[in-house]
Amino acid sequence: MQRHGKGGPAKEGTVMIARFELNRKQFIRSDSYVKHAWTLSPAISLYVECRTGDELEKLFHKLSENGKAYMSLDHYGFSRKFGWVEYRFRVSWQLDLQ
Repeated sequence: MQRHGKGGPAKEGTVMIARFELNRKQFIRSDSYVKHAWTLSPAISLYVECRTGDELEKLFHKLSENGKAYMSLDHYGFSRKFGWVEYRFRVSWQLDLQ
């Protein structure tokens, strides 16, 4: 588990990233300090670690077609390149460059 430190962008001690395994499947959770447009969070989203920038961009654009982007592809400090989209069927995807 990684926590935000003193003087960082989020409240000290809040969870930045926590990884755990359940039934041989890896899960990742985080607390977002970023102010978002929703009032009720898309509490669960699928998290994909992409191996290349091309893979990341292709997935981001395909999944955001007829959907919406919560966080456009960018460097947010916790990742070299990250994007968060809601697919047209209301499934939330977080895409990260390894």
